[in-house]
Amino acid sequence: MNTLIELFETSVGKYPDRPLMWEKTNGEYVPFSYKQLQSEVYAFGAGLLTLGIKKGDRIGLIAEGRVDWLVSELGMFYAGAVNVPLSIKLDAGTEIAFRLKHSGAKMVIASWTQAEKVEAILSDLPQVEKIIYIDEIPEEAPHRITFKSIKEAGRKYLEDGENQKTFEKVWREIGPDDLANISYTSGTTADPKGIMLSQHNYAENVRQANTLMTITPEYKTLTILPWDHSFAHTACLYCFMYNGASIAGQEIGKTPMETLKNIPKNINEIKPDILMSVPALSKAFRKNIESAIRAKGKFTEKLFNAGLKVKYAYNGLGFNRGKGFRAFLKPLAFVFNKILFSKIRANFGGNIKFFIGGGALLDIELQRFFAAIGMPVMQGYGLSEASPVISSNSLDAHKFGSSGKLVKYMDLKICDDDGKELPLGEKGEIVIKGGNVMLGYWKNEKATAETIKDGWLYTGDMGYMDKDGFLYVLGRFKSLLIGNDGEKFSPEGIEEALVDQSPFIEQCMLYNNQNPYTTAMIVPNIQAINRELESRNVKPGSGEGLRVAIEIIQQEINAYKQGGKFEGMFPVRWLPTTWIILPESFNEDNHLLNSTMKMVRGKITEYFADELKFLYTGEAKNIYNEKNLERFAKWYD
Repeated sequence: MNTLIELFETSVGKYPDRPLMWEKTNGEYVPFSYKQLQSEVYAFGAGLLTLGIKKGDRIGLIAEGRVDWLVSELGMFYAGAVNVPLSIKLDAGTEIAFRLKHSGAKMVIASWTQAEKVEAILSDLPQVEKIIYIDEIPEEAPHRITFKSIKEAGRKYLEDGENQKTFEKVWREIGPDDLANISYTSGTTADPKGIMLSQHNYAENVRQANTLMTITPEYKTLTILPWDHSFAHTACLYCFMYNGASIAGQEIGKTPMETLKNIPKNINEIKPDILMSVPALSKAFRKNIESAIRAKGKFTEKLFNAGLKVKYAYNGLGFNRGKGFRAFLKPLAFVFNKILFSKIRANFGGNIKFFIGGGALLDIELQRFFAAIGMPVMQGYGLSEASPVISSNSLDAHKFGSSGKLVKYMDLKICDDDGKELPLGEKGEIVIKGGNVMLGYWKNEKATAETIKDGWLYTGDMGYMDKDGFLYVLGRFKSLLIGNDGEKFSPEGIEEALVDQSPFIEQCMLYNNQNPYTTAMIVPNIQAINRELESRNVKPGSGEGLRVAIEIIQQEINAYKQGGKFEGMFPVRWLPTTWIILPESFNEDNHLLNSTMKMVRGKITEYFADELKFLYTGEAKNIYNEKNLERFAKWYD
């Protein structure tokens, strides 16, 4: 299996009548079989040929996950074109425009929710000849064409026997090294780069990923991650297709919030066996579960916490679940599972075997929580440059805190700053080699040469392998804290702990660039702080309230220092010595979060340059400094 075309054709041959896609139509989910989708793909691919699309032409695709997204991408492949998948969270002005210009996209396929963004920048995109509307067009214009009309033209084209031969010749000549996608990085540390992923890159990564876990043709999943996301793209769409399983698109609402609110309903309609998740979603699911438990009263809440305690002890670290003394807890674990946790799982459709977690590192406490309620999150690791799957936990091999075992048919080594391979257990840069490694960065030979050396992909992530063959990922090298003595440390574990363990800290970013001490920029959870103030009979927003709010934040940091309940979790030197409350959150509107909800560190340090400068002054060491008092007061304004 060398191309995605070959993968698709093979699966159609094996599973012609099984549902490949489920889509909400007139209020209910309707199945589309592998054979049906093949007919649609042929029609769209042939239709693109009638528009003059040639091998290697790039076409942008910006739409929600749905049948026509998959038909669009596969149709492009069959016509020899390259998909430039775009996140629906991107803004038109800079982000979409940059990607379309840089890739040289000849056309753009857009859903009704996204077409306006493309229309708004069309005058700046002279190379874009057509906007292909998946849905109805607002009014006729020379540059607008409907998805439906292209398929109609394709079907008519294929009625001629010679045209059929031409079309088949085009797609049969698509080879392993031909480009499938130019997938742009989210730009957490610099301008986005166009990752060139070949047909073979994806096909090989599907083969690799299937060495980690088993998906059967009966399995269903609901795609709650955007399809341009490399994790959802490979691990969901093509891994499920490879196994004859089926994929349901999320019900699209009139607004992003409405679409988000459809998730619980859609889960219960589809009853998925597996869900793909990222930390932000996992955290939201946990909050919803705990809120529902609290709403049932104190007795249920106490019962739930007791059940968690038992299951945490029974599960151990995952790999030693129920072993040794834990075997004695099995009857009690069974009871809590039966009377309590099974009811929680019923709210997720009742068929969930596990989540697959990707996108970023998931806090170990969250892993323990979901394992306890019987819906474990199998944390994995990958990056778009690797198509993207590199490792994952599975039901057969699960260790909390790790990113699991490596896929087969890929080599990995851990290297020091000079590129020298380190012994087992030592921390360094994760470096991989295999058929899943990208071809390079589009129009960026310098970045390609810095990232791929002698066929080895230098991931920019720090980690180590343990003696049991589990990979531990510690964070991005480019986000490392660097002390004034040159020592380095990844801040992500501390940041996640502060946010996850504290109800009073909503967001946090640590900073140290060869300075004497580490600092923190903090976004408070003002509602949680207000509840705490009221429980202490302190008026929120008052002079006393502002000072007590500052003390509350300091206490949360002190919990990781000597004498605190989390003492020893992190080296003291990397905990923040000074901190400042920020006047606004990190979000997509101010571009301090990217489309995958990760902090864009470079932009944050620029945006809050004055705050960082202040944090290295003597005044900042007084937590009741004027800036902290002002910033907290601003949150009440």
